[in-house]
Amino acid sequence: MCGIAGIVKQNSMRAERPLLEHMIGMVNHRGPDAAGFHLSGSVGLAHARLSIIDVGGGHQPMHNEDKTVWITFNGEIFNYVELREDLIRKGHRFQTQSDTEVIVHLYEEKGEDCVQYLNGQWAFAIWDSRSERLFLSRDRVGVRPLFYAKTAEGFVFGSEIKSLLVVPSVHRAIDLEALDELFTFWVTLPPRTIFSDVSELPPGHSLIFHRGDVQIQPYWRLDYNPSSGPKTEEEAREGLLELLLDATRIRLRSDVPVGAYLSGGLDSTVIAALVKKLGTTHLRTFSVAFEDKEFDESSFQNEASSFLKTDHQGVLCASQDIGRVFPDVIWHTEKPVLRTAPAPLFLLSKLVRDQGYKVVLTGEGSDEMLGGYDIFKEAKIRRFWAEYPESKVRPILLRRLYPYMKNLQSQPDAYLRAFFHVRKDDLESPFFSHLPRWDMTSRLKVFFSRETRERVKNSNAMGSIEGQLPSRYRQWDSFSQSQYLEAAYLLPGYILSSQGDRMAMAHSVEGRYPFLDYRVVEFASRLSPKLKMKVLNEKYLLKAAVGNLIPAAIRNRHKQPYRAPDSQSFFVEGKSGKLFEYVEELLAPRAVSGAGVFDSGTVEKLLAKARQGQIVGVKDNMAFVGILSTQLVVDQFIKNFPRSV
Repeated sequence: MCGIAGIVKQNSMRAERPLLEHMIGMVNHRGPDAAGFHLSGSVGLAHARLSIIDVGGGHQPMHNEDKTVWITFNGEIFNYVELREDLIRKGHRFQTQSDTEVIVHLYEEKGEDCVQYLNGQWAFAIWDSRSERLFLSRDRVGVRPLFYAKTAEGFVFGSEIKSLLVVPSVHRAIDLEALDELFTFWVTLPPRTIFSDVSELPPGHSLIFHRGDVQIQPYWRLDYNPSSGPKTEEEAREGLLELLLDATRIRLRSDVPVGAYLSGGLDSTVIAALVKKLGTTHLRTFSVAFEDKEFDESSFQNEASSFLKTDHQGVLCASQDIGRVFPDVIWHTEKPVLRTAPAPLFLLSKLVRDQGYKVVLTGEGSDEMLGGYDIFKEAKIRRFWAEYPESKVRPILLRRLYPYMKNLQSQPDAYLRAFFHVRKDDLESPFFSHLPRWDMTSRLKVFFSRETRERVKNSNAMGSIEGQLPSRYRQWDSFSQSQYLEAAYLLPGYILSSQGDRMAMAHSVEGRYPFLDYRVVEFASRLSPKLKMKVLNEKYLLKAAVGNLIPAAIRNRHKQPYRAPDSQSFFVEGKSGKLFEYVEELLAPRAVSGAGVFDSGTVEKLLAKARQGQIVGVKDNMAFVGILSTQLVVDQFIKNFPRSV
């Protein structure tokens, strides 16, 4: 794992070393072990290294034999051993044992199609001096980030946005239409980012910059075709377990120790169990525990660790710990968030790094690919209720699905019908499964200032996302449509970003995700929805496939979504009392008016509710976190940038 940055200047201008050093210095947390540079005329490549594979010899930027091809690479290629052997048979000569050099020679062999052969998580840039082309690529599902900007002087790119914002020709301004998207979907829709001059390379895409022209092309797309999948449940069970074992096996390739997260849920327990099944005798596992029992899963974490005989350690997170680190969390997310869930993971990665570990395996991706989220259950119940509007059972099931949404429990059925969009007309929407979530999030826009509302009044977030849907989307079954919206947007834009890469790399820790091996993803896309969720039993096939590899209590437990304390986290003493000083400053009327994004009077009323302990619902909690995190983005990246690093 590493950080990358680079420049290609135009009009005979030369790339400047001081600027390149500044760009890569902004992401030193991603690679504190070494820094490397390549400058040649108009081109500059930079690299901040976290040494994991070929610790002694894998320095970057790296080149081919005649130095006509140069690469700066962030990530891991897990099948590099097999690729290397094949390339050697074809006559390529290697100077290192690194996976980075494999990409260089594979590019020489296959050109831009080299990405089709890679099994891994990556963001890289290749400068081909022979054709004077810069080739950027990002992995299939978006594990690793990659941003770029085209300026009057040329082209710049980096692992994180902060590397681009130090470039004088990149203007620092909030894109309010992007904010409108985030306050609808929880994410911005690539290539849009929260900053108007900065774009994000979408997952599964490559980019070529050549003589001032930018071309972006997809090389992989998620598709669903259950008719092409396994013919029997037994075949599906065996196939899934075999793929997961191999995906885990190759993700254990490392020249430094590999640990694992153990949340107490099904997915992380499965990964730890597979590591043990593969013969690892000593496995370090790490987890977050909460002082607030509403969020705590430590009893399940301890049960899983005891069953699997792992060497386990957790970090105990109090609500005020979240408030304390939240400014650092937003410095690393580089965008607003609507929940505080990234903060405990920031604390967890610090624990991992403090224990001397650079690499952890985690269970992300299982819910999206194998049907684990409550939103999939919810959509099933809503569809059935819409067909049978007089049903008395369906509203009870919806209430049981979200016990932590206190406001829903006492509401009449008529309210639930409206809240959950239980109408036959809604059944025709391509976004049926996500309408309640997006509608509730959109209600937060009541806090926008008059100027912001005026700026975004002609934006059409729903139209934008509909315009990005695959051509076959409407041919998929409703369950697959729900999965796609999670896997294509929330997964890369929030789960793998704000909760994943950014929180781990803040402390120089690399996360690896066996469930997101592209072979597992493609296998899952060919499974019948009934094997993913049997009636309302989520991840049915996964549970059947792993059997007794994990404790029965965890295999059979009701899914508990990962959550963390929200608005109460910003009081120094917990649920009541004094707010953190930075919260008072950023949410004060003068600061809110100065930023211009939100209405100061409406925010002041929300802040008063917080002080009085009256914020209890999901909407108000999301509003508080969303407004505060947006104010932090404005403060850290617009008003007071660059923050010291």
